[in-house]
Amino acid sequence: MGLAALALSACAMTTPPPGTKPQARPPGLVPAPAPAPVSPSPASQAMSRYYAAVQADLLAQGLLRTDGGGPDTPYTDTDLMRNFERIAFYDEYERNGGFRRSSGDAVGLRKWTRPVRMSVEFGDTVPKAQRAEDERMVRDYAKRLARVTGHPISTGRSNPNFHVLFMGEDDRDQAIARIRQIVPNINTSSLALFRILPRSIHCLVVAFSDAEHDYSYSRAIAFIRAEHPDLMRQSCVHEELAQGLGLANDSPHARPSIFNDDDEFALLTTHDEELLSLLYTPVLTPGMQPDEARPIIRRLLAGTAGSI
Repeated sequence: MGLAALALSACAMTTPPPGTKPQARPPGLVPAPAPAPVSPSPASQAMSRYYAAVQADLLAQGLLRTDGGGPDTPYTDTDLMRNFERIAFYDEYERNGGFRRSSGDAVGLRKWTRPVRMSVEFGDTVPKAQRAEDERMVRDYAKRLARVTGHPISTGRSNPNFHVLFMGEDDRDQAIARIRQIVPNINTSSLALFRILPRSIHCLVVAFSDAEHDYSYSRAIAFIRAEHPDLMRQSCVHEELAQGLGLANDSPHARPSIFNDDDEFALLTTHDEELLSLLYTPVLTPGMQPDEARPIIRRLLAGTAGSI
């Protein structure tokens, strides 16, 4: 504030005396013309058409539901317990193995133990109107995730640790450079996920463990394709941000759920909210194995958490 006041005072002192004739603008001070908007490359346009067709086909099949489930998708505590174990204690892909499918072995429970601060960043080619909508979407969803988990989750530009990147095909080099800035020591296989992302992978998130605790997340990067139509882009945000909190796997038995590759649901469901709530129950700690967690989860679902 002091610097701002000084600057304003200095400006007041430079006012010319009365009667001073205006001078012609020196040629060097003529503002440069605004850069012409860059049109998407043929590759980016083709990607947009492809994902528009994918969304239209899924909707025509009655998929990408946004109702969160209903009478046609009942589930029990037994379902929740089974689905939580499969989604929280197993990986979809092999750790540090690129897109190689997981071996199927259980891993320790992973979650954030520090506050999550999400930031939204855009590639240079993302239209301004789309940026405003996507920022609002992430901000509103972060509030929902904080409410469901009871964990501090916020959005902003101050010291973020969960980076949500909306990037198009034409922003790939920019994305790689930014990821290197966020995680300078990122390994080659993790970086390759973003570099060679096939169009069959709609979006992804990579979460990095704390240096002092292999099961506590300290940083995450979600990559959302800017070419997606609105609903698919929102669907990516819902799934990747939730997975980046610790629900790393998918299960064909999870329903109604976004943690299922069948694309039936586009947005986080009540079932998924219960999974997130379980994950962030304090008695379930990072590194816990399925056998340790199973009796605790059973008591939590039975409503006897106080006896744990």
